[in-house]
Amino acid sequence: MPVVGQRTAPSTPRRRPAPRLAVRESPPRRRGTGRAQNLWPYALVAPAVGGMLYLLVYPLVRAVLISFQDFRLRQLIAGDADFVGLRNYRALLTDPRFWEVVRRTFLFMAVNVVLIMVIATLVALMVERLGRIGRTVVLCSLVLAWAMPVVAATTVFQWLFHSEFGIVNWSLTSLGLDSFDRYPWFANGTAAFAILVTLIVWQSVPFAAITLYSALTTVSPELYESARLDGAGAGRIFRSVTFPILRPIFLLVVSLEVIWTFKAFVQIWVMTRGGPGDATTILPVYAVQTALSSQRYDLGSAASMVTVVLMSGVLVLYFRQMLRQEDETR
Repeated sequence: MPVVGQRTAPSTPRRRPAPRLAVRESPPRRRGTGRAQNLWPYALVAPAVGGMLYLLVYPLVRAVLISFQDFRLRQLIAGDADFVGLRNYRALLTDPRFWEVVRRTFLFMAVNVVLIMVIATLVALMVERLGRIGRTVVLCSLVLAWAMPVVAATTVFQWLFHSEFGIVNWSLTSLGLDSFDRYPWFANGTAAFAILVTLIVWQSVPFAAITLYSALTTVSPELYESARLDGAGAGRIFRSVTFPILRPIFLLVVSLEVIWTFKAFVQIWVMTRGGPGDATTILPVYAVQTALSSQRYDLGSAASMVTVVLMSGVLVLYFRQMLRQEDETR
């Protein structure tokens, strides 16, 4: 018993044990769940990849096979074509008309690409200097011209240069040029070639101009101001400031224009079908003419494969030249 007046030590309170948290045990992971999750993205894109392979790769492989076969109208119906090796390519490469078409194709491509890039660059520089209203009007006009269907635009150009009802002949005759009264534009090889170049340039400039204008907006204004303070003119500013910065975009646009003009078929086929004579016949038109005129589908496929090889070679040479210039400027 405690003695009266004697202090006792305070009793320490007893600590309650901390409540135990109930830990749920995770259910056992099924085998193969992680593998299924990893394969799920591939399953989602598989239909798109399969459709692309069927629509793009299969026709290419089929055309390659036909180019090595004796494939004419009978083989198209019966389906018993025999392989003949490189006979179709030998017949194609020994045809003088084929090499004339190749020369005309490269000429057609070079004229179009040069005109498209020069005009598109000037339009992009002009749009950059316009006010808000003028810029909006020009860009909307470019988009409308770009959105016009190819066949519709080709038909419009046919009517513009019609020998009797065309507005071009009417305008030239009204200016006193009586020699253009009922002038048959599409009966003259040089005139038909020039009309097709005008049509393709008109259709291609909007895309190139809008792309180059979008790239011009990324150039810092301080660079232009510094160049002007150093006394540089407009041409020197473009060569030393604008073009080096936009070189990758120029490379991309030129590459796309080379592809589009190299395979221009619809405009030529609708307007002239390669005529008059062979004045507007380029490689895609030559391939279709060869396949349809005499049912030589094997020669047409061989011409198509040669077209693909030549176009790829032009792009490879251009890329190498541009990359070499970039390495020299570093």
